[in-house]
Order: sequence, then C-alpha cells, then structure tokens
Amino acid sequence: MKYNFVTIEGNIGAGKTTLAHLLSRHFNARLILEEFADNPFLPKFYENPAQYAFPLELFFMAERYKQLKELLQTKDMFQSITISDYLFTKCLLFAKVNLPDEEFRLYQKLFEIINPQIIQPDILIYLHSPVTKLQENIKKRNRQYEQSIPNHYLFNLQETYTQYLKQHNIKTLFIDASNADFLGNDLHLKVIIDALDKEYDNGQQYITLP
Repeated sequence: MKYNFVTIEGNIGAGKTTLAHLLSRHFNARLILEEFADNPFLPKFYENPAQYAFPLELFFMAERYKQLKELLQTKDMFQSITISDYLFTKCLLFAKVNLPDEEFRLYQKLFEIINPQIIQPDILIYLHSPVTKLQENIKKRNRQYEQSIPNHYLFNLQETYTQYLKQHNIKTLFIDASNADFLGNDLHLKVIIDALDKEYDNGQQYITLP
C-alpha cells in the first residue's frame, strides 16, 4: 500500500461507504465514516431545501471538521493507514449546489478558515456512476428521506464534482463505477486494491472495472 490516507468520494449512492469498509478490512486500516445520521436537518432539508440548506451544511461542516481533526491527529501504532468515505471539500461542493449566492459566499469564507487545518488525503478514489445507477442504489438502501431525490439534483452534484476535479490537480483514481459491485464481485475490489499499490503523478487516472 503506497498511501497512508485514502479518501473515497462520489455522488449520493455511488458506493463510497461500502468500498471504504472493504478497503479498511483488507488493509487493516482505521476507518472514518461520515456520520450523516446525526444531522437533524437532513430529513427536513429534503422536505424543504430552501429553509434548511444553510443549517444542514453548517452542521455537516462542523461535524466533519471535528471528526477529521480528532481521528487524524490521534496516532495509532497498529493502524498506519486511514480510509475515509468523504473528502472535507465535499462541504463546499454540496454548499455550492444547495445554497443561494449570498449564503454560499458566507459559507465559503467559513470553509476557507477551516480547510487549511485539515490534513488532505494522499490519494482520492472518485466513484463515477450514471444517475440511473445512483437512483437504483438509493432505492436499494431504502433511507426514507432519500427516496424522492430528483434526477436533476444528482446531475448538479455530479457536474460540481467533475468540475472540481478538472480544476484542481489532485491525485485521483477516477473509477467508472457504472457496473460496480464491490460486495458481489471480488475482481472489482481487486482492481482498486491493485491500483493503490502504484505511484501516480497528480491528476486523474481513469480506471474501468471488468
């Protein structure tokens, strides 16, 4: 394993948490999972986005900051690798989609104060799936408040993620996850594990699953 801190990102329903669990088990890595269930504004946001978007995003940023600061500053002699199922910059990307301009500018100022204090990953795994596949996964995991997420919202998030990756020279494994089945197909997981054993320059490395 060439990297000490690996982050997995992707749209809602892309399979981030599933892959994070499997990689952490394989590498005996410390696991950082987003605690979205603790956000009291999340169900309210899907019912009334305009009213609850700002407190939703503030709560997420505060929780992600607290979690990453605590876990990444605590050294574990038995687990030198850390796997996370979110990138802290996710705060800004979701806020860009969810907030009106004035609120986003305020949020961005707060983010820019906090972000330099966060340790950045050595490599990012980005799972890219078509919206139809995302909707299938969302329905399958059956979180009640997610069942009415419209396609255009997922498209907007997808576009925001891909634009961010184009504009920032981050070391990224860009995975075509259209047919990904990390739980049911050992070969799909092996492709990711093998990819993490190679050195890469900054930028995107495109990987397709068999």
